[in-house]
Amino acid sequence: MVKPDDNQLYNDYLGGDPAAYDQLMIRYGDSLTFYLYGYLHDWHDAEDLMIEAFARIMVKKPRIREGSFKAYLYKTARNLASRFHARKTRVREFSFEDYDADEAGGELVEDMLVDKERKLVLHQCLGRIDQQQKEALWLVYFEGMSYAQAATVMGVNSKKVDHLLSNGKKQMRLELEKEGVTDAYR
Repeated sequence: MVKPDDNQLYNDYLGGDPAAYDQLMIRYGDSLTFYLYGYLHDWHDAEDLMIEAFARIMVKKPRIREGSFKAYLYKTARNLASRFHARKTRVREFSFEDYDADEAGGELVEDMLVDKERKLVLHQCLGRIDQQQKEALWLVYFEGMSYAQAATVMGVNSKKVDHLLSNGKKQMRLELEKEGVTDAYR
């Protein structure tokens, strides 16, 4: 059975099928929450804004260009997070500090410790590169967005995303080498 793409699900929702929208929330809810956590540093606030981003699209039912649902959703969430954060405190940079994904069950303790150490080094290195480079790397490599989708979310053009990724990878390689990681791209 072929899974319907975002366009089909959104059009089905616009046609009156609420289950189609549920599928979009299942598809993007967790990853959007992780993305928002990078701005807010609070899981509850990130989850609330994820729900609000989906709710805004549900209520407004905007015309979304074909193939752009994910980018539109992330752009909406990013705007909500910016406004929320500006009201709550001074604006803080996108960060991976305190981010710790759940460990999978059944792993050996040694493997879990090595994995945790690698994540810690990765997050430390990400913390030392430019904020825009960090966000571009996150959107493209962790969220699987195209350059065009990442550009829409970040409010820049695709060429700028390409430039940010190129420089971000170079910076990450240098930072990882400082930490003794020499096989980062294997």
